[in-house]
Amino acid sequence: MVDSTNTPIRAYSSPMLRFLTLLWLLCGLSACLQQPTDTTSTTPASTPKPAPSAETTTPEPTTMAIATFANGCFWCTEAVFEQLRGVTQVTSGYIGGQVDHPTYKDVCNGTTGHAEALQITYDPAQISFETLLEVFWKTHDPTTLNRQGNDVGTQYRSGIFYHTPEQKSLALEYKAKLDASGAFDKPIVTEITPAATFWPAEEYHQGYFRENPTQGYCRVIIAPKVEKFRKVFADKLKP
Repeated sequence: MVDSTNTPIRAYSSPMLRFLTLLWLLCGLSACLQQPTDTTSTTPASTPKPAPSAETTTPEPTTMAIATFANGCFWCTEAVFEQLRGVTQVTSGYIGGQVDHPTYKDVCNGTTGHAEALQITYDPAQISFETLLEVFWKTHDPTTLNRQGNDVGTQYRSGIFYHTPEQKSLALEYKAKLDASGAFDKPIVTEITPAATFWPAEEYHQGYFRENPTQGYCRVIIAPKVEKFRKVFADKLKP
């Protein structure tokens, strides 16, 4: 027996099913074509470096300055200035003469025109040039021409050898005030001239008091001078 309803249904369903299947395949293909291609690189992107903070920024190095003084035997004066807070180096040597590469013997003979001097490297943020001038004038006699105590000769003269116009101005002003104040019984004879070539002294002169504290001259002359200096300038000494 044939079901009269089957034929129309099969006749209708078979083309419809093929149509729906085809439509489904086309929709799936369209969806695949519309998917974006993955172009992302497998290499990880570099992470930008953070800007340095105030805490991690390296501070600018401090600019050091130079002062050059002649105020007697450099064994004594070196022992004084190297103790000041803000002074990073003190070198004993010779300045103001006419001979290149002078030796200690040459200078002591008084034939080269050099003065025994100090070249002082200091940090202006910690100690001013005015303070160095104060120590300079308070630790020797600037009124004796070519002499400091028993040390006699042009090599022991008092002198400030300026490196900048500001140093010149400050030195002249300080000297004028001292003369006007009557701080000394006699006029100051300190020469104030431009810095010339500074010749470091022989190695055995460097740090002489520190290296030879029991030597006779050090015990009798330098030690009392240093002790007095430390009392007067106690607030300006290195820890």
